[in-house]
Amino acid sequence: MGNAVLLQLLRLSGEFFLTHEAQASLGFVGPALLVAVTVGVRARRAGLAVGAAVMFTLLMTQA
Repeated sequence: MGNAVLLQLLRLSGEFFLTHEAQASLGFVGPALLVAVTVGVRARRAGLAVGAAVMFTLLMTQA
């Protein structure tokens, strides 16, 4: 039980940090790509998740 709560807190703080950093350097596109990755993983659409993750990575290396 305690591990599940800790895991959720870590995931939530990671999502918040990534979204904040992406928005600071990429504007609206960063969080939109992170949402696309999350939706792709949850919907089990590997193409969407991988494509959005690759685009996010490329944009973050250029920022």
